[in-house]
Amino acid sequence: MNNWSISPAVRRFRFVGLLTVVAVYLLILVGGVVRSTGSGMGCPDWPKCFGSWVPPTKVSQLPPNYKEIYTAQRVAKNQKLARTLQRLGFSQVAGSIFAHPTQYIETDFNAVKTWIEYVNRLLGALIGVFVFLTVLFALPYWKRDRTIFWLALASFLLTGVQGYLGSLVVSTNLLPVMVTIHMALALVIVALLLYAVDRARTGKAGQGETWEWEQSATTITPQVAAVPSLGLQVWLWVALLLTFWQIMLGTQVREQVDVVSAAAGYVGRETWIGQLGSVFTLHRTISAAVLLLNVYVGFELWQLGQARLRRLVVATLGMIGLEIVVGFVLTLFALPAAAQPVHLTLATVLFGVQFLTLLAVAHARKAPETIAPSDAARPVVA
Repeated sequence: MNNWSISPAVRRFRFVGLLTVVAVYLLILVGGVVRSTGSGMGCPDWPKCFGSWVPPTKVSQLPPNYKEIYTAQRVAKNQKLARTLQRLGFSQVAGSIFAHPTQYIETDFNAVKTWIEYVNRLLGALIGVFVFLTVLFALPYWKRDRTIFWLALASFLLTGVQGYLGSLVVSTNLLPVMVTIHMALALVIVALLLYAVDRARTGKAGQGETWEWEQSATTITPQVAAVPSLGLQVWLWVALLLTFWQIMLGTQVREQVDVVSAAAGYVGRETWIGQLGSVFTLHRTISAAVLLLNVYVGFELWQLGQARLRRLVVATLGMIGLEIVVGFVLTLFALPAAAQPVHLTLATVLFGVQFLTLLAVAHARKAPETIAPSDAARPVVA
């Protein structure tokens, strides 16, 4: 019989935390759709869209000189940002804001692109609400495990920073460094939320459910599963950071695609890949390194015989396999727009699975898992 129960407070926190993680991944997917459809500047201002909380549907709803109006607003905001960056010592970044060739270019109004970007913003606002609820539901942990509360609060604060960065992405007209930082911070938020939810599941000592094996006639001593080595944990960190770097390279490749496609007048897609340069070559090379390293780490984890680690290995290699398939689709079919957001989302899911694997290995090193002999009866959770 199962005599282990989870308190309602823990259930609520884990549910809201997981819901928030799923929403963040959905936002990443929608953000990929925004980029692949060229809708990043569908709303030239922030947080409103064309000065309204409900975007226009026709260009006739805008003033005749709307381009000049919103360009002036963006430039004024960027000048203020550049002065702040210079005072903080980031002179090179400050200079790049106005060196970007699209700084003074305003995008023509397109109702479809405007509403794609607006939906992206609405989802971002919804995630802000979810993260706030995560903080509220983390309050019971203030006495039990304060780290969980601080993780939730950090996620909430960084979500606010992420919203501000989103406004800078718009004001700088998709400046590459801003887009990259925006993507990197999204991954940090995902990691914090996953860590909070995982810690709520396992407890601060790294020990969650404990298993006792019962048999009617005889008592069977459980066996201790192999414990992951410190070296394997280090290789997991390398694999995680390599995936993080690969995603950052991917944002730069995406920026190169935008530059090449604009220069080609958005025609001749079959020639775009050949013009992407060294960033794309490095991105493709790192892909092979990601595959080989994760196959090695997965093999070592599989040998440990722990069910959860094996499930995570399957998930990791499954994500990589899907990434390879989508990568071939992008290469062979001239970068189809529909495949680009899928490629990005799979990469970020891979990052999340790798992070969970790293946490699972850390738990296994603190509290080795016990496994039952093959002839043992069913487990009872204690």
